[in-house]
Amino acid sequence: MEFIFEIILQFLGEILLQIVFESLSELGLHALSNTFEKPRSPFLSIIGFALWGAMAGGISLLLMPNSFISNFGLREANVLVTPLIVGGAMTLIGWLRDSKGQTRVGIDRFGYAFVFAFSMAIVRFNGAR
Repeated sequence: MEFIFEIILQFLGEILLQIVFESLSELGLHALSNTFEKPRSPFLSIIGFALWGAMAGGISLLLMPNSFISNFGLREANVLVTPLIVGGAMTLIGWLRDSKGQTRVGIDRFGYAFVFAFSMAIVRFNGAR
């Protein structure tokens, strides 16, 4: 039972770290949302969110160089599981903003949030001890 609890806590640490970084990114995008009135290329947006996620992963390694997850197999699973969960969480935030009549930015959509979180997870997977 302790083993399962430990695994859950390790995943929660990685998930919370990525949600914090994506939330900060989302707040920054909302501050700039009026400057992005013309439509953007989805391809360029994906590349931008991937690069931004990789930078966030690098910054997170400077702040927290150790992975929350110690088991290598679970760290591999984390590369896919955490971005799925974080993408869903950011989609919910987007729906909440939509329901309040606020502007929805790219990271409020599942695909862009997943790309950001996946890039961050890959960098953390390769760089964390």
